[in-house]
Amino acid sequence: MGKNYRQLSLEERCAITRLRAEGESIRQIATIMDRAASTIAREIKRNQGSQGNYKASYADEKAWARRWRGSKLERQPSLQKYVIDSLVMGMSPQQIAGRLKLDNYSTYISHESIYRFIYAQYARTKDNSWRLLLHRGKFKRGSQRRKGGGSVSFIKHRTSIDKRPKYINKRKEFGHWEADLIMFSNKKDNVLVMQERKSRFIALVAQTDKKAKTVIDNKKEILSSLPTNLRRTITMDNGTEFASHYELTQDLNMQTYFCDPHSPWQKGGIENINGRLRRYLPRKTNISSITDQDLQLLALQLNSTPRKCLDYKTPIEVLSPYLLHFKCELTFPSSRE
Repeated sequence: MGKNYRQLSLEERCAITRLRAEGESIRQIATIMDRAASTIAREIKRNQGSQGNYKASYADEKAWARRWRGSKLERQPSLQKYVIDSLVMGMSPQQIAGRLKLDNYSTYISHESIYRFIYAQYARTKDNSWRLLLHRGKFKRGSQRRKGGGSVSFIKHRTSIDKRPKYINKRKEFGHWEADLIMFSNKKDNVLVMQERKSRFIALVAQTDKKAKTVIDNKKEILSSLPTNLRRTITMDNGTEFASHYELTQDLNMQTYFCDPHSPWQKGGIENINGRLRRYLPRKTNISSITDQDLQLLALQLNSTPRKCLDYKTPIEVLSPYLLHFKCELTFPSSRE
């Protein structure tokens, strides 16, 4: 009957480093640690540095590297295919990992493992197609802050987000929206993006200008198709394109709120979805080449993508009891007609 060998831990390697510095012999170290002398001797011989020095952190890394057999995605081609196919469909690593658990998939993987796999492949091959599988397509992980917003002096009847009821922050009630524009390189074409805060359901409208009248007309056409309990409030930044916001209060009885200047994070949900949309609508996109049907299919794809904040359900699954109230689920107004 074979012996059950137990690998040395980092704490034990730290003890070996300390005891050797104190001048203890291998047998004395083994006695103190209740380990076999051969185990201590083998550990020092295999994991010491090139100069013969034994350091716990280096020894632990060396031992781990010797045991590593490649990432889970490299060892399981079927799982790798599932993950890559899901990334191509627009899902993030967190969404993939969460959906695997929700669907009781035979094998789980963490989102960190997916990120490490993608960046390892990119570092090894320098092939941009690897990093472009991720939403932001960045060379390195991390975020960069950017300033946003406009002058508040041009917005009549503006109400600060500070006066918005605090319960809205908890996302417990349907009907609270955020809105923003995605701009493109020609400075005129843009896409109006609206997101319902609780379900993360989005609506998209292509526009060839950012005039306040164009923006408010498109907003009213989208929101007027909803029942009153799905149109309570809407939060925007301080761009002058939202200057006619008060028409939503007059015509639809919706309360409007504005973020503080240079504080786009106060409408973080719409900022997040804008980042996702940039994968499909980069800044150099020619909006005239995209049909309204293409844009609504993109909205449908994002509304059918599982979200971590929804326990990996999709926005459509969360909002489905209300979707029957839409006059037309996938047809939104076009400013190009």
